[in-house]
Amino acid sequence: MMQNLNINLFERKANYHRPLVFNGVLWSLAFVILLFVFSKGNKPITIDYIYTVTFLIALAIPASINFYVLMPKLLKKERYIAYILAFIFNLVVFAYLSTWLLEPILDLLFTSFFFISYLTKENIFFVFTIFLVVSTLIKLAEDWFYFNKSENKILRLKNQQIETQLSALRAQINPHFLFNSLNVIYALALEQKEGITNAIVQLSDILRYVIYDSDNEQVSLKDEIKLLKNYIAFQDHRVNTPNTTKLELEIENEDFKIYPMLLLPLLENSYKHGIDTSKTEQPITITMSQANSKFEFIITNKNLDTNNQLRDKHSGVGLENIKNNLNLVYPNNHQFEVSETSDQFKVRLSINNDNA
Repeated sequence: MMQNLNINLFERKANYHRPLVFNGVLWSLAFVILLFVFSKGNKPITIDYIYTVTFLIALAIPASINFYVLMPKLLKKERYIAYILAFIFNLVVFAYLSTWLLEPILDLLFTSFFFISYLTKENIFFVFTIFLVVSTLIKLAEDWFYFNKSENKILRLKNQQIETQLSALRAQINPHFLFNSLNVIYALALEQKEGITNAIVQLSDILRYVIYDSDNEQVSLKDEIKLLKNYIAFQDHRVNTPNTTKLELEIENEDFKIYPMLLLPLLENSYKHGIDTSKTEQPITITMSQANSKFEFIITNKNLDTNNQLRDKHSGVGLENIKNNLNLVYPNNHQFEVSETSDQFKVRLSINNDNA
């Protein structure tokens, strides 16, 4: 929640572009160029400075209207024809006013100086046109650079947010799985069963995968299948009923990549809610298929009042983590369906991973 708040605040700040640096550089450069033009390459005198500053003020009015009214309200909203017409109108009006009012205003304000026209009327229109067109292009380039930089920062923050969320989800899965597994070892130890040694070795292999391999962004289907088989063999020590799980595989490419720890929580839930160790029940059925970029995992178990059990604050951890993980790592590229009848509970997961 705090990470989301930080991103939202950053986005709002990114949308407010402070123009001080841009305007400082733009108008300083314009001043130097115009002063050079008006002084005709000679050493500027006082009257050149006065005329240059006054001419810049005349330019600044239509340029500011263009930057902060016409561009955001028309150009950036893709109202191109309206922007072009407004741009021309803005240019013509203020260029005409400058040809008409600039020198009378200078004569009125600076009575001790005698101003001779630096530019003809045609040249004033030319300078206004060149300046507004060039400054518009510079402004667009500056905006693109600024917002592209801001967008990259936002993307980095969002990636950090996703990594934080995934780490939190893994942290929920691992202790949950370990808690269930230790219960199995404890039960075997109490009954002093011979299989406890094999069970510890199997649990060690499973935990090695959960702790180390699950930190990878993607793992091969071969590794995930091995994990499921180890888990099934481990659960056989706890469940007295033979053939509690049927695993059917139709895998085209065992190196197909998948996000780790998506499947084990589903199998955990099936054992927890679909197997009653005290009597013979319907086996858990797993169908796993993969072809090209498509992967599908279907798991079915007997419905032992699943709805009520899933309301428990611990029993739904696996399914909720699966949903959250899928939304993060396979947005718009997956389907996750849960269906049930009075006798059967079924989960279908399909993934389209073009990068596998």
